[in-house]
Amino acid sequence: MLIKDASIKDLEVIHDLAHKIWPTAYGAILSPEQLRYMLEKIYALLSLQNQVFQLKHHFILLLEKEIPIGFASFSPEEEGSKIFKLHKIYVLPGKQGNGSGKFLLNHIMNTITKAGATSLELNVNRHNSAKFFYERQGFSIKAEVDIPIGEGFFMNDYIMERVF
Repeated sequence: MLIKDASIKDLEVIHDLAHKIWPTAYGAILSPEQLRYMLEKIYALLSLQNQVFQLKHHFILLLEKEIPIGFASFSPEEEGSKIFKLHKIYVLPGKQGNGSGKFLLNHIMNTITKAGATSLELNVNRHNSAKFFYERQGFSIKAEVDIPIGEGFFMNDYIMERVF
């Protein structure tokens, strides 16, 4: 496995991966309408470009034999902050369970600690089994939130944190 910094040209790959991953990751948790709404809101190419250029999210791709099998994005919570936010981390369903998610997460943690990070925070749906993955990686629940995202939909999440 190899990690590659994503370029603007890779946003279409990220868009395609999200559309392959999300139905499995969230199909039993979200309604089909909310799943579709969130995919369109978060992974439309213009939205991804906004995340890169305006919000300063750093995207990376996980490659296996030069084929993209996952992606992640992260950034400081605000400019100059030592608290970083993991915005996204996803691996194709058929590639999960073999250490690929841990490989991706470890790369991010190594990168941000070199940049002076003191902690990494993330949101995870309260019904998502990924919560247990994060706990095994040293994260703990910091808060519980219900975030309105439009069209009457909410993200019902835990905020999890790992302190370095």
